[in-house]
Amino acid sequence: MFQKIDYIMVNVTDMTRSVAFYRDTLGLPLKFESPGWSEFDTGASTLALHAVSSRGAADGGGEPKGGTCTLGFSVSDLDATYSQLKDRGARFVVTPKDQVNEGIRLAVCLDPDGLAVSFAQPLPK
Repeated sequence: MFQKIDYIMVNVTDMTRSVAFYRDTLGLPLKFESPGWSEFDTGASTLALHAVSSRGAADGGGEPKGGTCTLGFSVSDLDATYSQLKDRGARFVVTPKDQVNEGIRLAVCLDPDGLAVSFAQPLPK
């Protein structure tokens, strides 16, 4: 199904400020930057920044909050992964849906403490 964490997504409230921190302060190589999503090359995985509108702890539903993070796995068949994990008791807060602007099909479940774990399949081009 999946073998490694493909990306870590940090939810940020100010993309410009956050890109500057990770690029200039930490020295990570910037792969690309956009208002809603930016990525840094960190070797075997990607550090992604996702723009959100508010700060604070995630509430287990709706939009993530700034200062939280999400683990992300790339999968080749999101519907099969979703079905298998749901059968194992995973609690999904986002069922499989196309995120056309991001070029992926996405599903998100929560771990027992409420940490979001996302699963993404690239959309055909």
